[in-house]
Amino acid sequence: MRRTATPDPPVREADLLAELSAVYREAEELFHGWTCQASTECCRFGITGREPYVTSIELAAVRRAIASRGGPRALQGIVRAGGTGAPEPPASGEDPSRRRALPQAAERRCPMLTDAGRCAIYAARPLGCRTFFCDRASAGSPVRHHDVTRLVRKVQEVATRHESGGDLGRPLTRALAEANPGAAGGPSRARARRGR
Repeated sequence: MRRTATPDPPVREADLLAELSAVYREAEELFHGWTCQASTECCRFGITGREPYVTSIELAAVRRAIASRGGPRALQGIVRAGGTGAPEPPASGEDPSRRRALPQAAERRCPMLTDAGRCAIYAARPLGCRTFFCDRASAGSPVRHHDVTRLVRKVQEVATRHESGGDLGRPLTRALAEANPGAAGGPSRARARRGR
């Protein structure tokens, strides 16, 4: 009797998001004791020259967080209104008006950054936003590059099971634009392609 291989059952996105959350918890443990002055500099991609790359499963988590806030249009209102909480006072001696070194368009500000300087989807932020790469971050216990790479690989492995090619990271703003072409405030696919 000839046996035929049975394909693996499809993995539900919710299960993969639970695996992603477990990796995020590992990142929190790894970076325990690290703090940030909430300068939001890392959320201003034009200033740092860096932007988090997201896999398909991370983008799914971000999209779910946006949907839970009422969708892209509602999120834009939240961003403009400064989020749900009051802004934290600036660090002692910091002049909030001096935060921006570039005109807003040149800052290439993360679309999730509220005018109050908070992340509108903080709990669902991608791994790249959890690694304290900013020079202003205050270090806790030392974190080895190898440990961060291990977390990246875990996220990629989950994303591989999410969709074909899902492990290939894309810049956050491009991934969001491609996921919501023509969304209010987001670049169209054509503009996103020109910026590549």
